[in-house]
Amino acid sequence: MLKVSRLTDYATLVMTCMAERPREVLRAVQLADIAHLELPTVSKLLKVLSQAGLVESFRGVNGGYRLARPAQQISLAEIVVAMEGPIGVTDCSLADRRCDLESSCGVRGSWRQVSDVLAGALRSIRLSDMLRPPTAAAPLPPSRGEFDVNPERQALASGR
Repeated sequence: MLKVSRLTDYATLVMTCMAERPREVLRAVQLADIAHLELPTVSKLLKVLSQAGLVESFRGVNGGYRLARPAQQISLAEIVVAMEGPIGVTDCSLADRRCDLESSCGVRGSWRQVSDVLAGALRSIRLSDMLRPPTAAAPLPPSRGEFDVNPERQALASGR
């Protein structure tokens, strides 16, 4: 199953807490309380996010953290890359990775295409979008080449 790590999920949560209070400088303990996370976890996340340039830190009595840019200018892709590294569903789908099977394997290009689509989707969603619950509008149309590995669901979806 493709999924982001728990820390990446928590990083997104902490950043949405900051996005809800864009003018405030929040201490790690405040963010932990707001997000209902443990302080050591939040401190670890803030260090990584700060090193990635997504949040800025302020020292001193009134110190704390805030977003480095407005939430509309921060994509989910940036958060994922900060927490997990380059976006790729397989090691060989990353541009700089090589594989021992490369000369005899025909799937690398397809996995790279999947990785590119995923990265594009993550780039298209902004942190500010995460502040609004998704609307209950009509479901998204199936993407080109959508495939469900569950034959019963696939039959239901096609009306068979």
